[in-house]
Order: sequence, then structure tokens, then C-alpha cells
Amino acid sequence: MGQYSLDVGRNNFNQEVLERSKTVPVVVDFWAEWCGPCRVLKPILEKLAEEYQGKFILAKVNADHNQELAAQFGVRGIPSVKAVVNGRVVDEFSGALPEAAVREFLERVIPSPAEELRLKAADMRAAGDAAGALQTLAEASKLDMANEDVRMDAADILLDLGQTEEAARLLDSLKPATRAGSRAQQLLARLTFARASAAGHDEQSLRERIAAAPDDMTTRLELANLLIAAGRHAEGMDELLEMIRRDRNWNDEAARKTMLSVFNLLGGGPLVSEYRRKLASALN
Repeated sequence: MGQYSLDVGRNNFNQEVLERSKTVPVVVDFWAEWCGPCRVLKPILEKLAEEYQGKFILAKVNADHNQELAAQFGVRGIPSVKAVVNGRVVDEFSGALPEAAVREFLERVIPSPAEELRLKAADMRAAGDAAGALQTLAEASKLDMANEDVRMDAADILLDLGQTEEAARLLDSLKPATRAGSRAQQLLARLTFARASAAGHDEQSLRERIAAAPDDMTTRLELANLLIAAGRHAEGMDELLEMIRRDRNWNDEAARKTMLSVFNLLGGGPLVSEYRRKLASALN
């Protein structure tokens, strides 16, 4: 057995496949001793595991001895090959493919050099090194200028740093189809709130103005934008709801439209569900 391939069963599957896939792609080969195509495919996978030198790990599962695992992973025929990354199946195939086709499969699964740098940048950002993460993403972009995930990662960090116009430049460079995606829409919404709050007043002065003139919708909207840009989403949405209760049609329903932008920003979750219900109630 090679250095980069191993036999796996139910006793070590979680550790050797699910946990290990958080650091390196794991290719799981479900096979059986009686299966002729398995005897063709298995040597190809073992050869490529050694050739790729740890860029993926080959986990070989005897489907007859591990029927629960095979059922859990939806194996209907063998050989059945599943690529696992971060604990979930990201690609798969069935049957004995020729070596060239197996290589194509692996290239889809194994991170490119640019993608490896992108993952490194994510770790640096999580550790608090925003400047280092941006530099690493710049290196990734040089390797793969078409990688729009790299640009979105950089825009996200730039927004953290308050560099809104540089973030806007990166987001403007995305293809229309990418801009329409959920992640780009979240970043664009975040950019909108950052811009809206950048040139405004401080929170205390805004609250003082609202206390003196509760129907001052312009000031309430400015406060909502400031709170949302600061990550205080519930407080910001409460201000928007108050605007809707006072004058839902103000400035072409600006409060309602801003609330929808917050939903885009957050992407989903319990807070969005809660405030969708509150918005519906305020509008009825």
C-alpha cells in the first residue's frame, strides 16, 4: 500500500475521510473483490495517488464489508468514487474510467496553486493578518486572473478595512453572472451600507436629532445605515421598521427597500426570518 492510499472502514472513516478532508481532498473508492471493473480502476487510483504526492488521499472502502457506509453515501453500483472536501462530497463518478478521465476528475477536485493561496489567505485573515491576507490574494490573482472568488475575498477584507472604493473597483470587475450570485450580492449590499455611513454623522448626534424630531426620516435612515454598516443589524432594522410605521411611502419606500438590502447582506438565518415576519406585519 502506498504512502498516500489506505484501506478505510467504519471504524476509521470519520477520522481518515471526514476529518482529513478538512486539510486535503480525500478520494473514496468503494470497491469489492468480485468486481471486475474495480480491479481495473483501483491500480489507476493507487498510481495517481503516488504521482500526486499527497495532493489527495485515496481511501479504499470494501463495500461488501461496509454496507452501511456504502448506503450512507448513496452507492448503487461499484466501483463508485466520491471526492470529499471539508466533510462533504463535491464530485463523484461510477464505473472504471480510463486514466485520462480520472486525471480530469482529480484536477476538478484538487485546489489549483491560486486556490491554495486563497485558502492560505483565509487562514491569515482568521488570524487577524488582514494585510498579509491581501498580499497573498494579490499573488493568487497573478496566478489566476480569472478567479473571481479571489477578487471577492479581497473585496471582503477591504470592506473590513474601510477601503470602500478599492472594494468597489474589485466588485465592479466581476462578470454579470457572478455579480448576480448570492455572495456578490451580499458584498454589494455591504458596500452600499459602508458608503452610506462613511460621510455621515456620529450615532449620538443622530439620536439627538431623532429625539428632537421623531419624523425626520432622513436622519433615521442615516442612523439605520450607520448601525447596519457597524454590524448592528437588528438595531438598524428596528429603525427601518419604525420608518415604515411612520411613513411607509417616504422617498419611494426607501425603508422597505433598505430592509431588503439588509436581507441580501445577511443571506439568511434566524435574524432574517424574524425580520421578514416583522416587515410583513408592518406593511399589513
